Amino acid sequence: MKLLVLVSSLDLSQPFSATPAWWQLLKGLYEIGVEVIAAPYQGPAIDSLWWRAEANPARWQGQVFKSAREFSRALRPTAGAGEPAPPAGDSLSDIAVRATAQKLIAPLWRDHLARILRREDDIAAILFITVPLNHLRGVPSYLSQTFDVPILFYDGDVPASLPAMRGFASGFRIYQGADLSEYTAFISNSSGGEALLRQLGAANTHTLWYGADPDVFCPVDAPAQDIDLFFYGHGREYREAWIESLIAAPARELRGYQFAVRGTNLGDLGEVKQLPYLSFSKLREYICRSKLNVCITRGAHASVYASSSSRPFELGALGACIVANPYAGIEEWFEPGKELVIVNSTDEALDRYAFLLRNDTTRQAIGKAARERVLKQHTFRHRARELVDIIRQYI
Repeated sequence: MKLLVLVSSLDLSQPFSATPAWWQLLKGLYEIGVEVIAAPYQGPAIDSLWWRAEANPARWQGQVFKSAREFSRALRPTAGAGEPAPPAGDSLSDIAVRATAQKLIAPLWRDHLARILRREDDIAAILFITVPLNHLRGVPSYLSQTFDVPILFYDGDVPASLPAMRGFASGFRIYQGADLSEYTAFISNSSGGEALLRQLGAANTHTLWYGADPDVFCPVDAPAQDIDLFFYGHGREYREAWIESLIAAPARELRGYQFAVRGTNLGDLGEVKQLPYLSFSKLREYICRSKLNVCITRGAHASVYASSSSRPFELGALGACIVANPYAGIEEWFEPGKELVIVNSTDEALDRYAFLLRNDTTRQAIGKAARERVLKQHTFRHRARELVDIIRQYI
């Protein structure tokens, strides 16, 4: 099977947090024998051992758009702590930026993808991965009608990306002004999100959860587990209360323990140590040096059933002892009490932390079980096979 993939970015140096997951998914497709041609919507085309890259035909236009989007975002009202979220509707700047993208960027992508399809006459399907579909309105219809090829969209940010959830203040609003019926099928990271996508007009919906490449997220022997509790992530948005409950408040109570974080915009965490980001290898070392690894899932994902995010699978693949906030549907991936620990309050966190930090055998058994579960069911090679099974339904 040969796939043409339009992906949000291939540039790991840019602030698109899902890009490492897309690298792993495309690598997984290669490993099961799928030929991938990948084109980035934002940034440069980057070749790898696992896919052939096609140019970004709107690279400078995309940079102009990115600047315009950031300007419009700066004008958009944001909610402070405890304040209601701003209205979900379009602002004038949102409408102007989208209209500009549809006029200037969409025709470039339509023509570019058409040229690839004419040249590569054995492409089985086109997959759009988390690109702003409202900027490309009309492109899927043109390609599917002209070339009789199925076109699928994969949104890896459901439900936070959906209009009902208002998305992230820092992110795209990709659904306003879009036509989901243009696509043969919609795939998302969320089981509970399927019904929401059908309400928005998607004809066919499927779920493809995140995973982890166990060769990338492979445990390393740390000199010593000198960090008692570690968290990595970016931003307090939609998880502020749990950052306070599971990190800041316990750190004030358990003063004899070493708490550390790696991330940005996490707010005032008191005496919690801020570790520098030096490389992915260093991040992996931090996790393996930590006796407990906290996984705090944002409220939007945690509240809609089985809305997967990368972090539990990454930590599980590294054999970490995971302590997590409540997460609807997490039992689909890991067994609470055996493969990770769920805590519901600061008091419960204090109790579990104290127990696990005293009991090395229990803690290590949880981490080992989590890695075994990832290897059994949640690698990106598993996800690649699942994706191919979905695509085959429409060929």
